[in-house]
Amino acid sequence: MDIHLPANKKIYFASDFHLGAPNAAASREREKLLLQWLDQIEHDAQHIFLVGDIFDFWFEYKHVIPKGYIRILGKLAVLSDKGIGISVFIGNHDMWMNGYFEEELNIPVYYEPQTYNIAGKKFYIGHGDGLGPGDHGYKLLKKVFRNPVCRWLFSAMHPAWGISLANYFSRKSRSATGQQLEHFLGAENEWLAIYSKEILQTAHFDYFIYGHRHLPLDISLSDNSRYINLGDWLNYFSYAVFDGNNVTLKFFTEAGEKAARSGVQDLVQDRR
Repeated sequence: MDIHLPANKKIYFASDFHLGAPNAAASREREKLLLQWLDQIEHDAQHIFLVGDIFDFWFEYKHVIPKGYIRILGKLAVLSDKGIGISVFIGNHDMWMNGYFEEELNIPVYYEPQTYNIAGKKFYIGHGDGLGPGDHGYKLLKKVFRNPVCRWLFSAMHPAWGISLANYFSRKSRSATGQQLEHFLGAENEWLAIYSKEILQTAHFDYFIYGHRHLPLDISLSDNSRYINLGDWLNYFSYAVFDGNNVTLKFFTEAGEKAARSGVQDLVQDRR
């Protein structure tokens, strides 16, 4: 897919907002920061990629969606109506999308990684869950969750019960995997870096951009290819921007930038 990038326009990438977690009050404050960020980039955004886990849980019944998030959904609708391109990728916490974004917001939703040509650069973009070596238990669970029969069975449950049950398991999942996801494994051991290097054996991409890891990472895969992880908006409030020449990791808050420097300072782009 080709995306035209006019002069003085930029491409933005962000992921792992986990709206709804850990509670309504904290989520609301994070949503306000996201709205401030979208307001800030609106003037020069040509396209915005939201690369998974916008919500800590999301399931679309035939006539019901989860309560809340009206501010962020409204803002995305406004940006879309203004002609700013927006692409949404499902994550492991919000994989149960089923037409609402497309029909109500005119925003396409992608279930698998996609490739793009932007200003002469090749991009490979996806959330990142279930990719690369290992994690066979989750890969099996992902197939179950995305199975049409399993989705239909869950949709048959009353939303009051289904959403409460799913929110409970979502919190349990984040609690169990949070520390693992936030632990840097080293450039040679990061599984998304390994996965990207395997792709490079058959096709060139200038940038591999993922979420899921919850760490802002910028790892060189070769002389002309990089793996960018977008971090999250729970700890780092990080995002990436492509200006037509280079992709740069940035931070919306000073606290997020400080946390990134103390955690993975050798891999984080310091430029703001």
